[in-house]
Amino acid sequence: MIDASTWQALGVTLTLIGLLLSVVLWKTRGVTAGLRGVAWSLLPAAAGLTGTLKLLWEIGDSILQWAVHLVFSPLVWGGVVLAGISVALFAVTAAMRARGRGTGSVQGRERVAGQLPAEPSRKKATTTRGGQDKELDEIEAILRRHGIS
Repeated sequence: MIDASTWQALGVTLTLIGLLLSVVLWKTRGVTAGLRGVAWSLLPAAAGLTGTLKLLWEIGDSILQWAVHLVFSPLVWGGVVLAGISVALFAVTAAMRARGRGTGSVQGRERVAGQLPAEPSRKKATTTRGGQDKELDEIEAILRRHGIS
């Protein structure tokens, strides 16, 4: 285990290396690039003195351990497969719901998607040739226009 003074020394060492590179930047690219390099160079020392460098190391180490466990564990891959199946089922059921498919039954009767309960007609149906209802002819024409028959 690394103690606090080692983390602080690492931060200061990284800062000194950064300051040397900032001098090179100052000479080659100008004052603005050099001062920006100094600003970046001071961050490792600040992170080492505040304990943030150790925290960042532990976070990175935890992520790396998780990733290695993910890659090499068949049990974890089983969980990934189950999560994928779950997402696929959510997508399929959302598409089915949007199309009105598989809505189940209502009080023991199968419900057809988009079908409304029939309302009694207030006016008498006028019949046309062969005893067909004139309103049905209009509905059939509308359905044909929309490609539904």
